[in-house]
Amino acid sequence: MPNASDRPRRVTIERDGPIVVEGPVEVVLEDGSVVTSQRFAVAVCTCRRSRTYPWCDTSHRRRVSRVRGEPRQPGSRPDGAAE
Repeated sequence: MPNASDRPRRVTIERDGPIVVEGPVEVVLEDGSVVTSQRFAVAVCTCRRSRTYPWCDTSHRRRVSRVRGEPRQPGSRPDGAAE
């Protein structure tokens, strides 16, 4: 699906998060299949934890801490310090 707009498509890269793309978009997967979203913006998963891959479902927020082996709480830092 070519970009029909005269302006460039905006892509926002979030540290430790998804890539947010102004839609509509087509994503070509490794096996060659194509998935499409007509939304005005989509979050594309980069961690592969999403149950709705290639779309992000915020599963990256539930990653396991390497320090203690317990799930990180939202808003906590990996080193255990308060934010």
